[in-house]
Amino acid sequence: MTVPLTLLGLLEREPRHGYDLKRDYDAFFGRDKPLSFGQVYSTLSRLARDGKVVISDLEAGAGPDRKRYVITDRGATEVSAWLTEPVAPEPHLQTVLFAKVTLALLLDRPAEQYLDTQRAAHMQRMRELTQVKRTGSLVDSLLADHALFHIEADLRWIELTAARLDALAQEVRAR
Repeated sequence: MTVPLTLLGLLEREPRHGYDLKRDYDAFFGRDKPLSFGQVYSTLSRLARDGKVVISDLEAGAGPDRKRYVITDRGATEVSAWLTEPVAPEPHLQTVLFAKVTLALLLDRPAEQYLDTQRAAHMQRMRELTQVKRTGSLVDSLLADHALFHIEADLRWIELTAARLDALAQEVRAR
C-alpha cells in the first residue's frame, strides 16, 4: 500500500484535515497497521512540498492550528494514473518459506518439522480470519478473503514441498 497515493485519493473526495485522513485511512486500509499521526503529517508535508496538495485554510483550535488540505491538479493526475496502472504480480521466486526449508535441509535440520510448524501457524491464522469474516463488515470480510487466499496458496505449497522433501534434499545437498 502506498500511503501518499492513498491519502491523495482520499483528498480527491473532498478537502480534509490530517485527523480525518488518518481516521479514513485506518478504517479502510490500516486494519492491521494504522498510520501514526506523525506519518500522516509528514506525508502531507511532502505532498505539499511536491505540489500535490495545498493548505486551503487554517482553523484555530485548543492546540496547533488545524490545516485543511486540498488536492491539486498535479496530485489528482497522479492518483488517476495510479488507479489505472495494474499492480504487477510479484513472482515470489525466493520466499522466506523456501529459504527456511532449503537451509534446514542444507544444515541437516528437520525441514519436515519446520513445515509442520508453519502449517499449524497458517491454520491458526485462517481460523482468526474466518472469525473476522463472521463478525466483521464487508470491508473486513473482503480483506480477510484476500489474506485467506494467500494462506491457502502457501498451504498448497507446504503440502507439495513436504511430498517432495526427499528429492529436494538430494538436489540441494548435491550442489
